[in-house]
Amino acid sequence: MHLAFGGCERLKMSTETLVHKAFRFDPYSPANDADPFPAYARLREEFPLFWCEEAGMWVLSRYHDILAALQDWRTYSSAQGNLVDELPGRAGATLGSTDPPRHDRLRALIQKAMLKSALEHTIEPLRLAARGHIERLRGQGRFDFVADFSSPLTIDLIFALFDLPPNGRQTVRDKAVLMTQTDPELRTKNADQLAAYRWMTHYAQGLAEERKRNPGDDLLSNFITAEIDGESLRDEEVQLTVTTLIMAGIESLSGFLTMFGYNLATMPDMRRALVADPARIPDAIEESLRFNTSAQRFRRCVQVETELHGKVMRPGDFVMLCYGSANRDPRKFDDADSYRLERRPKGHLGFGGGVHSCLGANLARLACKVAAEELLAAVPDFAVAPGPISWLPSSNFRSPQALYLDIG
Repeated sequence: MHLAFGGCERLKMSTETLVHKAFRFDPYSPANDADPFPAYARLREEFPLFWCEEAGMWVLSRYHDILAALQDWRTYSSAQGNLVDELPGRAGATLGSTDPPRHDRLRALIQKAMLKSALEHTIEPLRLAARGHIERLRGQGRFDFVADFSSPLTIDLIFALFDLPPNGRQTVRDKAVLMTQTDPELRTKNADQLAAYRWMTHYAQGLAEERKRNPGDDLLSNFITAEIDGESLRDEEVQLTVTTLIMAGIESLSGFLTMFGYNLATMPDMRRALVADPARIPDAIEESLRFNTSAQRFRRCVQVETELHGKVMRPGDFVMLCYGSANRDPRKFDDADSYRLERRPKGHLGFGGGVHSCLGANLARLACKVAAEELLAAVPDFAVAPGPISWLPSSNFRSPQALYLDIG
């Protein structure tokens, strides 16, 4: 049968449409929370620019496309919010949700405050805290890595850095966890998650007002007093920065530690190598950030009409940047779906990239290194306990809500 050229083109377009409709990428699906990597592989190979109906935005999945977007803030803006499901009032007001030049001003002021709180001063308190939590595991055959180790350790760290009042630790942790979640049925933040965010902003506001009256030697006081060329952080910027950092420090950092613990538990050869030679822990952390980052997806807003992979994104369209997919892209990393301790990956997006690379990356690396050193020295043999794992319901982050480990 002979088909005219136009008929061939229509047939091709029709086939592509059917294939596209047969594939769904749902960032709100519990199955995606548990294992997004098969969907990422199909996105990279078949749909490198994909329209996601569930999220109402485009999806980028290839490493070089995402890196280019991260480096081009004029085309891919953060000023309309960087969370896939943004919290009210954050867009255009926080470090992660602004573009230069405002972003550069915020980053310089926040960085100055963080440098004043020298990282080396946190090492020994963090090490002592890790030992204390591990000591409570003695005699147990099973423990929850999240509830018994990663979460309380990151709470210790954030409460010490900000000199937060010791009462209400569990409430602050619970609110931080809720803030990072999305409702898989509503496909957005639900009322409890939004209420947790409002609670945290009021909490941060109260802390900032108290610290203005009684400044101390802590990160919050440094935010208030940081000044460059006569400029300082405005009250709203302090409030939202503290809100974001408490959320990120308590829940995102806990998720980062938990994903590293998950890798240790599921890769016994790697774990034994680190027990034998703890100097390799930093290499293991970098490969874990590539292989299983907890920071999976963030968004940008397209500012100018942009054609990519035969499709057109228009001004005002949102686009999801899948860091977790980029880090498994074989175009960038050889044998990308394998964890290789010797890899020492360069350029992974475990902490983002471009002007919005994570300002707390060094602190997160340090916390993970200290935690791993202490855990492996005291508990060198453990494995994931039988049974399903409950994963955090989040359109941005991926980590277990609980991770039960059997001690060998």
